[in-house]
Amino acid sequence: MIEMMCANAGYDLSLAFTEYAGHASFITRREIERGADCIIAVGGDGTVNEIARSMIHTDATLGIIPMGSGNGLARELHIPMDPKKALEVISRGKETVIDCCRANDRAFFCTCGVGFDAAVSQKFAGEKRRGSLTYMKNTIEEYLSYKPEVYDLLIDNCQVKEKAFLVACGNASQYGNNAYIAPHANIQDGQMDVTILSPFTPIDIPALAIQLFTKQIDKNSKIKTMKAHSLSIIRNHPGVMHLDGEPIMADSRIDISMIPHSLKVFTPETVSFRKEVHELFGEISRFMDRRLPFIFR
Repeated sequence: MIEMMCANAGYDLSLAFTEYAGHASFITRREIERGADCIIAVGGDGTVNEIARSMIHTDATLGIIPMGSGNGLARELHIPMDPKKALEVISRGKETVIDCCRANDRAFFCTCGVGFDAAVSQKFAGEKRRGSLTYMKNTIEEYLSYKPEVYDLLIDNCQVKEKAFLVACGNASQYGNNAYIAPHANIQDGQMDVTILSPFTPIDIPALAIQLFTKQIDKNSKIKTMKAHSLSIIRNHPGVMHLDGEPIMADSRIDISMIPHSLKVFTPETVSFRKEVHELFGEISRFMDRRLPFIFR
């Protein structure tokens, strides 16, 4: 399908398979230096992040064919989960400029966070099988042993101290799989949405789970939300954080900032960032063991 689309449109196509972590970033930088007009990621949020972070403030446009387990950015941009339909979005050539963020100099495009969600992402990364059921299993297992932490937060230079189950920063509204941790986030407004989840009991879980998937989590009494242009998270020890669902080790202080209007992406003609009602649960996405970025000029 990729080759046929490029042949019909007269594009010069170069295909490359990733071979190791970080390889997609290397390929992207190389092809942009060679004059590529577009870099298209075939894979999940990890692949998309690797490629997109090398495209910030360049003239190249990102295309996404979602083949991951969460597909957070693709869902946020209303890109179809069906590969053929996603390719049609790219062929129509509608561009949208979106914001990005940095956390300690590492770029992300949907969410980053510390606490429970980062611990779950670390556990999930070690699984051989992906998908919603595996993620749910890991979430339940992690909850049984996880202990909340105390965080000092600088939100636009206003100091806040919170004992929290998690602190999430949303450039986009969701983690992936239509799980909306920051339901009012707008990927084009130049601000991040900070979500703080206070410690909760097992009796709170059903309401939190339902509200997470129905874009109502900010209505829960255990949740605090606020808009910010910058955020610093200070904790007692270095530890895991997640960037677009991928776990990485980070210092005890994490400084997060906005990069407004910094990435061009192909999106559907009908894309709108007003917050309409979405389905209760997202479809389970297919997962590819070998993820493929491809490039055309």
